[in-house]
Amino acid sequence: MGRVLGVPGAAVRVVGSAAAVAAAVGRARVVRPVRPDRYARALGAFARWGQTVAAGYAVAAELYPDDAAIVDDAGVPTFAQVRERTNRLAAALEGRGIAMGDSVAVLCRNHRGFVESLVALSKLGADAVLLNKEMAAPQVEAVLRREGSRTVILDGEFSARLQPALVGRTCLIAREARPGDDDVATLEMLVAEGDPAARPTPARPGATTILTSGTTGAPKGVARSGQQLLAAVSILDAVPLRSRERVLIAPPLFHQWGFAHFSLGLLLSSTLVLSPRFDAGQTLATIERERVTCAVMVPVMLQRILELRSDRRRRWDTRSLRTVAVSGSVLHPDIAAAFMDEFGEVLYNLYGSTEVAWAAIARPSDLRRAPGTVGRPPWGTRVRIVDPDGRPVPAGGTGRILVGNQMVFGGYTAGGAAEVLDGLVATGDLGHLDADGRLFIDGRADDMIVSGGENVFSSEIEEALLKHPAVRDAAAVGVDDERFGQRVRAYVVAEGADEQALKEHVRATLARYKVPREIVFVEDLPRNPQGKLLKRELENR
Repeated sequence: MGRVLGVPGAAVRVVGSAAAVAAAVGRARVVRPVRPDRYARALGAFARWGQTVAAGYAVAAELYPDDAAIVDDAGVPTFAQVRERTNRLAAALEGRGIAMGDSVAVLCRNHRGFVESLVALSKLGADAVLLNKEMAAPQVEAVLRREGSRTVILDGEFSARLQPALVGRTCLIAREARPGDDDVATLEMLVAEGDPAARPTPARPGATTILTSGTTGAPKGVARSGQQLLAAVSILDAVPLRSRERVLIAPPLFHQWGFAHFSLGLLLSSTLVLSPRFDAGQTLATIERERVTCAVMVPVMLQRILELRSDRRRRWDTRSLRTVAVSGSVLHPDIAAAFMDEFGEVLYNLYGSTEVAWAAIARPSDLRRAPGTVGRPPWGTRVRIVDPDGRPVPAGGTGRILVGNQMVFGGYTAGGAAEVLDGLVATGDLGHLDADGRLFIDGRADDMIVSGGENVFSSEIEEALLKHPAVRDAAAVGVDDERFGQRVRAYVVAEGADEQALKEHVRATLARYKVPREIVFVEDLPRNPQGKLLKRELENR
């Protein structure tokens, strides 16, 4: 069980033990009854490939060769088929000059092309750089130059828009080749021409670089090596995932949250259920059709599902769901409660970042008993709350959040690092721990508004506004004010509410100095695919 470490009363918490993780691995049934000869071959595959992306599919192909590896709109390849296809793809990529240590950028929606590209690159010992489909051509060009990526694997739909960034680079089309791509090789062409023979093991494992969300600036690169793959087992201490589950991953695989479940799928030999675009109704239909047991989403996706008419939501049988794991942005307590009321006690909320992977996980019981919490640190994770001088803050007090675990990054690929204190990395968020060790996020450190000498957290204003029945979305920011230094301005998506009524609503629950001085009504708020609010874009509205 957990214990508090360090200065008495200090907000530092480490949860679990090695025994707890061993029990979690047992509950996940990572080791299942399989023919002894298959186990022997699987152990040999693991010995060859180590803790890499290639290892996950090599081991699964020995244990479960005829089982579905991926379900997408192009069909259902088995683990044995993925092994052969990625052998062929790796051989063809090597024939085109891609070698161990080379950097290859990947820009794909959620489909087998993404998965097979990463497995093939891992078999070569090449590094994969995951690009965000929302990036503009200048951003893409800057990232490709910074990471040294001379080859880009991308979906054809992005080729025209990003053409300025692709000049002088080798492009390979993962799917949906468009007019103008006629002279560009596709992954299917490469698979057809490649040698299916088993690949030699590279002398060094490839790494995967994930870009930060870029909500506070240009996206930075965070490298994840395959050697950290098994560290993900600590998530099993908090989330009841099982091996050989059908896992629907709705967020983009190129984001940390989608990629985390891709990595877990390697460990658990999961069948990945993928769709290139999210649609609330189609997602429920897929859960019914594929008997999905774990669905991975971001909070805005839960909101879109709840916005469906109740007769549409209940049209599909979703009783197969055991877990719905969410992360990527703030999960509003009302959405969490409403979703569990509708779909059962299946919701798990993870707080983390690209730099620290995970920091805390809230189980359904946490979300019920302490609305708004992001949960407790799982096994092997330390969370500390400190004041501006780095001193521990007692439980209940707000301060900067520092995190340490097996997946904390070692620095950005272009150099530089986040703030580190005693081996713990600053997430950039402010928060507090309650008496039971549950973590709450009070806002971004750079989102704190100082008005008239008072500290105001934008998140508490947003939460208050969202409790009004007419408000669908809200954002609070600080703007310059000659008298108070800063004043609070709120941007609101609402129907049938006026400014004064919303101010009175906030005044009923928060201190007077936290009431927005002005409220701007908008049709929508700018968010990235993970649902994170892009407050910098509000400055132009």
